[in-house]
Amino acid sequence: MKTLIVIDMQNDFINGSLGTEEACAIVDNVKKKIKEYEKNGDEIIFTRDTHYDNYLETFEGKKLPVMHCIKNTDGWQIFDGLITENAKIIDKETFGYTGWNKMKFEEIEIVGLCTDICVVSNALILRAYFPDMKITVQSDCCAGVTPKTHEAALETMKMCQIDVR
Repeated sequence: MKTLIVIDMQNDFINGSLGTEEACAIVDNVKKKIKEYEKNGDEIIFTRDTHYDNYLETFEGKKLPVMHCIKNTDGWQIFDGLITENAKIIDKETFGYTGWNKMKFEEIEIVGLCTDICVVSNALILRAYFPDMKITVQSDCCAGVTPKTHEAALETMKMCQIDVR
């Protein structure tokens, strides 16, 4: 069984406090990818960037002083129309989720936001935990903070033997 990991496709990253045109532009591609996995009966996992009211006091908040993905707010929610009935949701409080090693995978495909922060972080963590597994990132289903940093992250993942399509 293949697993689709949908990284942080949340309102704040699409059309909220940290939204970008590039993020808005990938939503339809991500929806198609999710429907493909759902139709095939494959596993779908969403991650959700999760912060709290004290965000601006955290290390990350001092480096990126923009309130976003505050738990239980509209900006924290997965973008409308993406969640599927059998999908799992993982709340993560930092860029990369460190619990991937507690899961079983056969093959992984990654999509989502932001390529240059959370996508690359999770891809590299997954590569470290599963050095012999096929891991793919679908580039037209990802967007970075800027187009330039999106491309840089894709190149980084390629160098770490992650297939980029």
